Amino acid sequence: MTDGPHTKPSASAPLSGRSVVVTRAVEQASALTAPLAALGAEVLVMPVIAIAAPEDWDAADRAIERLDTYDWIILTSTNGVDAFDERMHLHGLRLADLAGRHIAAVGSATATRLHELGVDPSLVPSTFRAEGLVEAMAAIGAEAGPRVLIARAAEAREVLPDELRALGFEVDVTPVYRVITVQPPAEVLERLAAGDVDAVVFASGGTARRFVHVLAEAGMDAATVLVGPVVASIGPVTTDALHESGIAVDVQAAESTVTSVVNALVERFSGVSG
Repeated sequence: MTDGPHTKPSASAPLSGRSVVVTRAVEQASALTAPLAALGAEVLVMPVIAIAAPEDWDAADRAIERLDTYDWIILTSTNGVDAFDERMHLHGLRLADLAGRHIAAVGSATATRLHELGVDPSLVPSTFRAEGLVEAMAAIGAEAGPRVLIARAAEAREVLPDELRALGFEVDVTPVYRVITVQPPAEVLERLAAGDVDAVVFASGGTARRFVHVLAEAGMDAATVLVGPVVASIGPVTTDALHESGIAVDVQAAESTVTSVVNALVERFSGVSG
């Protein structure tokens, strides 16, 4: 399926005549599809994941009831921000009520979403990944306040909590959402099988792994299918996940942002070295 209607771009647009598959969840796809379409691309939305509530809310509810005991609250994604805010609302609170508290965001998109909800995060690492936040927290030190709550997906890398504990922080992890696999549109699978796409964009390691799984269930080998199209990765964590599945990455965003991965794709197709 293609994205919704857009103003028709000029034939000289940098991605004019290029078909680009976006593998993000429907809830997040527009952040990628809109700039790609504006640059002339035919955008094929192929969600292989969807966002769902955690299997139970017990841990989150306990954490929300004792938020005042935490020195730091860490949000690792826009999905986590929205889910945590909605759950807090059931307790008579909102994230905006935490204004002035020590809130950390992993990445610019997460920070932007917090700003939209009235929260000015006190810490956003310059490297938009868990390792960057660990470095920033190490510079601050656990002595300034050791108790940390991480609100995140049910399945996530353990780098952040493990490394923070090694630094002396007391860390609680609570799932506020989970990622589930969904069946993508048959017409996009057919385009991939036929080699009729120019690029495929991956914006998370989890999406990359589920893409491989979905294609395998359709009788397709992802590494083989992706030999022809340009494979674009939003950052090193996503690239590592693709490599683990035997998939070569053609372009990687200079920064782990949507804007950066779109720019990297434009540079690739325009013949400009990144």
